[in-house]
Amino acid sequence: MSLPSTLLEHAVDQLATLPGIGRRTAMRLALDLLRRDAQEVVRFSDAIRKLREEVRFCDVCCNISDEPRCAICRDPQRDASTICVVEDIRDVIAIENTRQFKGLYHVLGGVISPMDGIGPDDLNTQELLGRVAEPGVNEVILALGTTIEGDTTGFFLNRKLAERKVAVSMLARGLSVGGDLAQADELTLGRSIADRKPYEQHAKR
Repeated sequence: MSLPSTLLEHAVDQLATLPGIGRRTAMRLALDLLRRDAQEVVRFSDAIRKLREEVRFCDVCCNISDEPRCAICRDPQRDASTICVVEDIRDVIAIENTRQFKGLYHVLGGVISPMDGIGPDDLNTQELLGRVAEPGVNEVILALGTTIEGDTTGFFLNRKLAERKVAVSMLARGLSVGGDLAQADELTLGRSIADRKPYEQHAKR
């Protein structure tokens, strides 16, 4: 694609690096930005810059946050006795949208995947075990995707959590096998949370 401006070409190249954005869509977005008021584009670019520079991870649950502790961990109305373990931030958003869960979260930052060189030490597993070791935590929900990597991660965490004598449960299998939580509809995900089962029942099948 030959463009009349090197600056436009650079903008298209950068926009095309975003997931799901091809060069045609990137061109359309770049031209739209070019037509906008200069101050509007400055606000847009500032928002992206601040997102990258100022958003941090919660010191407690590893969720994204503007402060040392995220809004969920700071909320006194949340049930601190229950921790829902998820793969990434998108899963927190998906579960929150169901309005079925009132506990706290723990974001692993991925799943165990030997093929990709990702082991337990590459995830936020030690932080989770540290939280469970504190008094007051009664249940850990393993809300991981129904993939081989998700099951491997769940098996590893269940084994580690068993040493802490805390109840471990998992989402009911209303979710399709091989699917991600973020792709599930809110009704199915909400029911899977409400109908969660002890992890051992799944492991013994």
